[in-house]
Amino acid sequence: MRVRALLFSLMLVFLAGCGAMTAQNPSSALRPVNAVADGGDERVMLAGHDVVAYWTLNRHALGLPQFKSVYEGVTFRFASAEHKALFDQAPTRYLPQYGGYCANGLVYGIPWGGDADTWRIDNGRLFIFGGAGSKAAFELDVKGNTELADRYWKDEVAGSNSFVQRARRLVFRVPHYKSGAELAAAVQAAKRP
Repeated sequence: MRVRALLFSLMLVFLAGCGAMTAQNPSSALRPVNAVADGGDERVMLAGHDVVAYWTLNRHALGLPQFKSVYEGVTFRFASAEHKALFDQAPTRYLPQYGGYCANGLVYGIPWGGDADTWRIDNGRLFIFGGAGSKAAFELDVKGNTELADRYWKDEVAGSNSFVQRARRLVFRVPHYKSGAELAAAVQAAKRP
């Protein structure tokens, strides 16, 4: 356990200078977020994908720099002026859950990943995933996994530093942690007749 704590401390020191740390950790209610620095924008949500398009077009779409809004210190880009207007009227309606990080990662208290092209809307909430495998694993138990992700987001992740939380939960894993291989096996087992 002592070695894990030392590695955890070294990882935090190493990560302290990362530019991504700044992009993902605004001083606002949206901390942390799946954001990157792009052009003159310090924090661009979902690498510039349009969060309104999931609802209006039923697909992901890349936003354009000329159609953007800043909400809680985070830049959101849109595919059209109409999408920007919809967002500006009710921004919280369009926000992805868990800061846009992979919903399946949040089941384990880990804010990371989140590919704009892998998503689902469930009960009026937009969930982003790290890929098809993460989405399939989450969908094995949507209700249970949503409850776990909501709990970890509320109790540990929201308001924290994404890099510190990620490092912490990669070293000190939750009791129900499953590796990628274990999740893939569970998904395959669920597909069998």
